[in-house]
Amino acid sequence: MSADLHSGIDELRMAEQAELCRNTNPAFARWAAGYGPIQHEVTTQCRVKALADLLASRGMKGDGTPLFDSLFAADRLACAAMWLVVHETYAQNVYLDGRDLGPDDFKPKPEGHTGGALNMVPAYVAYLAANAITGHTRAWLMGQGHTVAAIDSVNLLVGNMTPAHPERYALTDEALTRYVRDFYSYELSKDGKQKSPLGSHVNANTAGGISEGGYLGFAELQYVHMPLPGERLVVFLSDGAFEEQRGSDWASRWWRAEDSGIVTPIMIANGRRIDQRTTMSQQGGIEWFVKHLDLNGFDPQVFDGRDPAAFVCTILEMEDRLDAWTKAVASAAVRYPIPLPYGIAVAPKGYGFFGAGTNLAHNLPLGRNPHEDAIAASRFNQSVRDLWVPKDELVAATAAFQHHDRSRRVRERDHALATRNVSLSTSPTPAWCEVAENRRDPAAWTRRSPMVAIDDGFLAAVQANPHLRPRVGNPDEMKSNRMVHTLEALHFRVTDPEPGIPESVNGAVITALNEEAVAAAALANKGGINIAVTYEAFGAKMHGVIRQEVIFANHLAEAGRPARWLSVPIVLTSHTWENGKNEQSHQDPSLAEMLGNEVAPASRVLFPADANMAAAVMSGVFRTQGQIWTLVVSKADSIPCWFTPDEAQQCLRDGAIRIEWAGFAPDKARVVLAAIGSYQLVEVLRASAKLAERKVEHAVVYVLEPGRFRAPRSEAEETFVAAASVRDAIFSPGAKSIVVLTHTRPEPMAGVLAPILENRRARVLGYTNHGGTLSTDGLLAVNRASWSHVVEAAS
Repeated sequence: MSADLHSGIDELRMAEQAELCRNTNPAFARWAAGYGPIQHEVTTQCRVKALADLLASRGMKGDGTPLFDSLFAADRLACAAMWLVVHETYAQNVYLDGRDLGPDDFKPKPEGHTGGALNMVPAYVAYLAANAITGHTRAWLMGQGHTVAAIDSVNLLVGNMTPAHPERYALTDEALTRYVRDFYSYELSKDGKQKSPLGSHVNANTAGGISEGGYLGFAELQYVHMPLPGERLVVFLSDGAFEEQRGSDWASRWWRAEDSGIVTPIMIANGRRIDQRTTMSQQGGIEWFVKHLDLNGFDPQVFDGRDPAAFVCTILEMEDRLDAWTKAVASAAVRYPIPLPYGIAVAPKGYGFFGAGTNLAHNLPLGRNPHEDAIAASRFNQSVRDLWVPKDELVAATAAFQHHDRSRRVRERDHALATRNVSLSTSPTPAWCEVAENRRDPAAWTRRSPMVAIDDGFLAAVQANPHLRPRVGNPDEMKSNRMVHTLEALHFRVTDPEPGIPESVNGAVITALNEEAVAAAALANKGGINIAVTYEAFGAKMHGVIRQEVIFANHLAEAGRPARWLSVPIVLTSHTWENGKNEQSHQDPSLAEMLGNEVAPASRVLFPADANMAAAVMSGVFRTQGQIWTLVVSKADSIPCWFTPDEAQQCLRDGAIRIEWAGFAPDKARVVLAAIGSYQLVEVLRASAKLAERKVEHAVVYVLEPGRFRAPRSEAEETFVAAASVRDAIFSPGAKSIVVLTHTRPEPMAGVLAPILENRRARVLGYTNHGGTLSTDGLLAVNRASWSHVVEAAS
């Protein structure tokens, strides 16, 4: 019998089964009739009937609203939210009675990512419905953050809002009018800040939002590392973003039931980016993508992306499939990697409104401005009539999503991933390096790799806090980068361990030659303890994923709800001055420069000079929350131990320290020599010795965290920067000249340290983009950053 004939028989049987359900179950029939553009395919009707039978067999009543009534309500909630989404884009007045809008009811300048938001509404409504049906609040993550209008609109209708929203929005004409006018209003408040709590992307006021989603592709890298055991995460992804970022197809290699919660990734496959079809569409569409997923260890499931019920069935079926695979692994019937369930929601872009499936659907599907064009206004009014839900029906529908107390579950705005609060139960004492008594004599210096202190400090924190799941992001060369003890204890995560290599199926070291993917593993594990270690030059490729975390953490703090995940160190080693031998591609301090210009304390950049300073930093980072600490750390064993434990900790507290055993008559200093970086301190101390021989009064300063001495640019930085008394005690205000030798390029550092440099004769030396295949001394020389250049600048 041919496959086509089999398919025809199956479709006939499903049609008969659906008809029987409609004829014998009034509640089923009421839902199956659909609402507006939301219609239920025969396949979906049969899936819903099977789900009803399954829930009944398990005695699962969720929040207490029967399944068919929940789905009936979901259809109406979805239509009302889609109606509100297109009003956000085009309207400046909202009328709940559904009247046609006139020219003055439309915005003079419409704006929005309308098509994607319309596609997201059924998905997010289904997420709420799945929670209500099962009595379990899942977390959610959305990679396409520009479709936030869907999330905000649904949340408004069901009252699932953060404090900034209910102050302004409610289910009245006046409040909804304020809501649509706030969207892309660009208005500033009296204190010079954005007045509207709405954003073009997910922001700190988006209920349950955990990522802006502005950098397409990063959610795909992060989701598998997010939930802890016992947690469930629904992930909404974009087919446009699929081509954006390498590494999303490795998720099935990383997931383990032993230390991971349930993940249900769902791609919204609408086939279009902004100006054209997605690459996936051009390569063969859904059929091609299903084969791609099969080849990469996923278990794909294609369904109707226009229907909330289809999303609900898929979410719950995917969870059941993953649970079944977990049991199979536990019984040793199968081995990792297991096929990770993956949903593909197929829908034309912008379904439910005029222009669906066209390029225009991405932003402004009408093609013309209805404020000025009668045809566009007519198209708008005609389209929204099918979406409009009378207020009494809408209120009744939203009530189905208001019974969290029956299941004793939190509201979706407070899901587990949005309310992380992680801290160490034990802070281990750092393993300090012995310091020579006579530190003026280089021959007496003890030496130790600062990266060994990073390694030992991280592992000690992990072992002292077994309640925290560790993740190490590692592009390559972990042993070369001196993270030996961490690797020996935690192991590479692999599916087939190689004998004699520190590998394990449940290893905590996520390794791939892809900086974004491994950084994402550390940044996503917000319920645990993390570190990422990379060559400094290749850290630049991590910038986008790190910056997205910094931005969101800062916005949360500004909203009065600071992030409480354990701060994450991003370690840049095998750095510019240690990589002279590897050509100029390996000589790049850009990431420290870029992140040093982001807002503090969400982003902090530190240059620990020696092993004790590195130990102090590793002890300090995990005492903070919601921050990214970028650490530029030397790995050479020849780095001296210059600072005592007390000095190292003082330097961490203050941001810099005056080196009392160096310099000449520092209290009468005419010039300050300041170093930023291990190799820079070596050169500055050599220069200091030369000046001391000539009895030139000078002080020597080491700057660990330059950002503590910048001109503050925000309220948060006002409290973060060093006090004037600290600054003056370190930088000798009586000295009229200062020379700074920095690990970075001179210009960015000169800007950061402007308050220190102003009103003095100042020179800043550093990396000036000269490189090649050179020794460290040669690299310092060609960049005019050696001790002799410091002496020259001082003189």
